[in-house]
Amino acid sequence: MFVTPAFAQGAAAPSGMDFISSFIPIILLIAIFWFLIFRPQQKRMKSHQAMLAAVKRGDTVVTNGGVVGKVTKAVDGEDLEVEIAQGVKIKVVRTMISDVRTKSEPVNDNK
Repeated sequence: MFVTPAFAQGAAAPSGMDFISSFIPIILLIAIFWFLIFRPQQKRMKSHQAMLAAVKRGDTVVTNGGVVGKVTKAVDGEDLEVEIAQGVKIKVVRTMISDVRTKSEPVNDNK
């Protein structure tokens, strides 16, 4: 069981093509993750931000906690005031709105 001179010699140094071909599977995995995970997530995030920006008075919204109510006061960039029952109003952070169920017609503020 002695080592022969042929096995005792080390492997040849990797050439440039071997180095590049070893990174091809990693590059393919990154591309697959980008197209299947990151891009759809970015699209969903953009559509959610657009939905939050479009929330106005009179819309029926659902919060992340599952509370359904009607928006009674909506100021751009601030918290929303949501009526969840007759005479019961709560403040909700705009980013915690998960869905807008029904969109209403614009309400005339001149009373």
